[in-house]
Amino acid sequence: MQIANIRTDGNILPQPIMTVEKFHFDEGDVLVAEVQPSEFPPVRYRGRVWVRVGPRKSTATEAEEKILTERRHSNVHTFDAMPCLETSIDDLDVSLIRKEFLPKAVAEDVLGEDKRDITDQLVSLGLYDLRYNCPTNGAIVLFGKNPERHVHGAYIQYVRFKGKDRSGDILNEHKFSGNLCKVLPKIDAFVETSISQKRPIPISVLREETVSKYPYWATRELLMNAIMHRDYEGNAPIQFYEYDDRIEIQNPGGLYGKVSPDNFPNVSDYRNPFIAEAMKILGYVNRFSRGVYRVQKELEENGNGQAYFDFSLITAFRVVENVSQKYFEEGFGGETVQEKPRKDPRKAQETTQETTQETTQERILAAIQAKPEITQKELAQSIGITLDGIKYHIKNMTKQGLIKHEGSTKAGKWIIIK
Repeated sequence: MQIANIRTDGNILPQPIMTVEKFHFDEGDVLVAEVQPSEFPPVRYRGRVWVRVGPRKSTATEAEEKILTERRHSNVHTFDAMPCLETSIDDLDVSLIRKEFLPKAVAEDVLGEDKRDITDQLVSLGLYDLRYNCPTNGAIVLFGKNPERHVHGAYIQYVRFKGKDRSGDILNEHKFSGNLCKVLPKIDAFVETSISQKRPIPISVLREETVSKYPYWATRELLMNAIMHRDYEGNAPIQFYEYDDRIEIQNPGGLYGKVSPDNFPNVSDYRNPFIAEAMKILGYVNRFSRGVYRVQKELEENGNGQAYFDFSLITAFRVVENVSQKYFEEGFGGETVQEKPRKDPRKAQETTQETTQETTQERILAAIQAKPEITQKELAQSIGITLDGIKYHIKNMTKQGLIKHEGSTKAGKWIIIK
């Protein structure tokens, strides 16, 4: 497992094609790791390019890097690696590249000894095309002074709708435009401060749990994936829409390459490998091929339920993240916690508790009707509240004569009385 993780830990860029197999023999076990030659050399390991010199290895010279770069040109197939014609180095924010990107992309000692022109440095990173003497499309998206002038849909449109569909009033909107090197920190801060609203939830007499309306890391990861995997050849932006009950992120471009609805998210492919590599270097992608699993786990723990991935749009990819139920209704003993009671606090709290209990009870009844043998633990996971909260509502519903349980705890089933 540790050998296989080398492929996805982000130290090797671009990500290698690698297979690992274990064979059992009487004399002992043998682990075979097969690594295919990269289609996009040079390959960097922790910011350095290594080459084989006879029986030993050493860091590549400028001439050796140039040879590897020339080999890449014949294999270029992705949009982000193609030349952005009618542009020049003047269309890039060179000071930003030197200050923010190169120190992270190249080892400090290697960069200190590199006396090449900025164009040659970008060529070695797959961000400049010497044949046409212009930046690549990926470089324009990442560092361009005005990316939308050349890649028209290179922005993110955020809209906050009132209600549960687009017919509601627009409460807030913002266009995140500009190169990714400047936009990504703004999006990161926006998700943390404006989307991932937090509040403490009492879970016992002496302990509280901080719950977010939408968990910061999971929401950020879904948005970063949209930016990384979108189709930049179209003119549509990434849609980041927030409703009363959910967030929807939709990016141009459906599933890419060898990824299909049947193997997602176990198989990954990259529509924009150089943009993906740069986002890893800048720190907005931690590991490859692991994000979706961690997203689903964090959403479950926060009470949002798992994200829903919609593949039916063909030319677009949409993911839906539901609002956290814990954020609104879960508290110690299953009671509702009011954020800001108005007018008469006692009456407001009683009204809100009654409404919340009715909503939760309706969801419990629906779950029981769909699966009478469902356990309380499964109910807690399905509804998105704690096991103590489920026990609280089950007790009340049994007293009210709404439900009853027949049979043993493990093999029994629930009966809806009325």
